[in-house]
Amino acid sequence: MAVVTGGAKGIGLAVTRAFARGGARVVLSGRDQAALDGACAEVKREGGEAIAARADVAQEADANALCERALEAFGKADILVNNAGVTKDGLLLRMSDADWDQVLDTNLKGAFHCIRAFAKPMVKQRWGRIVNVSSVIGLIGNAGQVNYAASKAGLIGLTKAVAKELASRHITVNAVAPGFIETAMTGALNEKVREGLRAQIPLGRLGSADDVAHAVAFLCSEEAGYVTGQVLTVDGGMVM
Repeated sequence: MAVVTGGAKGIGLAVTRAFARGGARVVLSGRDQAALDGACAEVKREGGEAIAARADVAQEADANALCERALEAFGKADILVNNAGVTKDGLLLRMSDADWDQVLDTNLKGAFHCIRAFAKPMVKQRWGRIVNVSSVIGLIGNAGQVNYAASKAGLIGLTKAVAKELASRHITVNAVAPGFIETAMTGALNEKVREGLRAQIPLGRLGSADDVAHAVAFLCSEEAGYVTGQVLTVDGGMVM
């Protein structure tokens, strides 16, 4: 059984679909009920099993309720993918405390809330897979995204610390750090800007949400049982 936060759109939806295709039962969460319902319907049309659980993981109570819902529905929690995230871009000197807090609360504290909730049943069953979706921005920074960069770098530190705490219970904790991925936002960019992005990538193309989903699926597999505390960049070689 897998839980994917931010699981109704973009990378999260690709991860949800990958798990469902692999036979996993999936609980997907997010704040947009309509998007959650649509994603669940899509998974079911493809023959998978998924349920929606609306949650704002920045809120401790919502994260705890998400865990309870998953256990109620499927009796255990094998996999947790912390993908929920927001951006509030702006230059440092103009950034408000509210914009800083919103990004850190969702991207970093949200992952903390979910890990703390789901680690309890994982420890009891002595098995689990946790993957945090970070970003290459957490590795190299980016002007105008000090809050986002801090949250994604924080996820990497969180990953490594929790990996050490939970390893003795056969729970692995890893992160993926996507680079430039094809999204609605990048799709709206003009060709000159897109060419500039491609020029930074040795493989010469933007990544797809499925590229990231495949990496997440590997880290959650039995075959990755000896991999923990690692950051897997999925960026076409942009950061080496």
